[in-house]
This record gives sequence, structure tokens and C-alpha cells, in this order.
Amino acid sequence: MSAVATGVTVVTVADGRDDIGATVTAFGSISAEPPVVSVSVDSSGYMAEVMAEVGAFAVNVLGSPQKALAGRFAAEGRPSARLLVANQPHTRGEHTRALVLEEALAAMECRVRHTVEVGDHTVFFADVIGMPAVRGQGAALVRRVGRYHAID
Repeated sequence: MSAVATGVTVVTVADGRDDIGATVTAFGSISAEPPVVSVSVDSSGYMAEVMAEVGAFAVNVLGSPQKALAGRFAAEGRPSARLLVANQPHTRGEHTRALVLEEALAAMECRVRHTVEVGDHTVFFADVIGMPAVRGQGAALVRRVGRYHAID
């Protein structure tokens, strides 16, 4: 599966105590009307636990200039998402209070509609409840064969 190029996102959750975030490449559009997306994360990870508990999150679609940020959000033992974006322009989503990266190519606020455990991952199907304005431009960031690449 590593031969399949996938878009790179950072998913963030505000759980009332802290900000949680992770790089996620298993993201997709499920329905245009109503707008529904899917996000798949490791079931044994803290991210899955918090997403299920809070029931809402933000998805930030990364551009090629955000390669280092993707790496920081993918690192084991990473600190709070708030610390990881300290030097990045960001806001909080109006509906979810999750961190929104202002230089992302696109951002979506989502409310969990349904979850399914598949193998070692949990797939979150979520309604898009907001599209925060972001200003990222240029090439998209994709991951293929374990490396990040820019693609127009």
C-alpha cells in the first residue's frame, strides 16, 4: 500500500484540557451531499480515544511547504498540538474549537457521524460542519513509499 500516493492532513481535536493532533494520510471524501469525510487512525492510539470521546475534530489539508510540520505531527511522543503550531499561523475552529492551520490548502471542521473498527484502525465518518477560511496555495503534500512529495 505504500506505493499508493495519499494526501497528507493534520487532524486536530480540542478536548477541553489540551490540543491533540496527528498527521493522517487515511482521509477521504465520502459524500458531497451532505458533505461527509472519513478519517482512519490507529485504534490503540490516544488520537482515536480522544476523537471518539469529543466527537468533533478539524482536518487541515497540507501543502508542500508544510512538510516539516507533517513530520512533527507524526513523531512518536510528540508534545501538545498547541506547542507544535506555536510558530505557525493558526486559529480555532468556530464549531469544534480544534486548531486550524491558516496556511493549510483547505480546512474542515467535522462532527463524528459513525465509527467502524477495521483491523487495527478506527474509521471515523464525519459530517463537515464548517469550512474555515485558510490561505495556503501551491502544490499539495502527498506521501508515497514512506516519503513526502509535492504534487500539483
